Amino acid sequence: MLYDETPKHRDNFLKAIKTGLFKGNTFNRVIRNFVSQAGELDETILDREKLHPREPLQRINAEIKPNLYHKKGALGAGRNDNPEKSSYLNQIYLVEGKKQTDAELDKIALKRGYPFPAEQRAVYKTSGGTPKLDGDYTIFGEVVAGLDVAEAINSVPTNSADLPLSPLKFRLRILTKKEVLLKQF
Repeated sequence: MLYDETPKHRDNFLKAIKTGLFKGNTFNRVIRNFVSQAGELDETILDREKLHPREPLQRINAEIKPNLYHKKGALGAGRNDNPEKSSYLNQIYLVEGKKQTDAELDKIALKRGYPFPAEQRAVYKTSGGTPKLDGDYTIFGEVVAGLDVAEAINSVPTNSADLPLSPLKFRLRILTKKEVLLKQF
């Protein structure tokens, strides 16, 4: 499910699917109990940009919303450490994370300067996620069916650089309204 609260990211993702931007891409970085990243690598994007320093950077302005957070199954947009927190056009990640304790959440809340709302705290404690990313990356959707597939992706064997040992290709498609209504996906 894609969020209407993040229209630039939603529309960019839909456009990328329609134009085949992600076609043949893989999950290129899998960090167990954290995230599974897919699409183009940071290094590839940044190296291409260095070759054309006068061209404007291709980014999506941040759409970080406090109510859209890094719970397990969240879909986010990757980015580098730019101060605007703008996202890459063709890098996504699925949040796996882990269940959090009150002490862990309190420590993160203290570091970021504001507490977690009760609902988010409950989700992080029961389902899990990666709360330390909240407020820094745009979340624009979530897995509503097939979370077991996202979990399986996050548990594949990787090398020391978090690269899956076997290529992990993915295919994206936009569901029809009928498929959504009938939940046949």
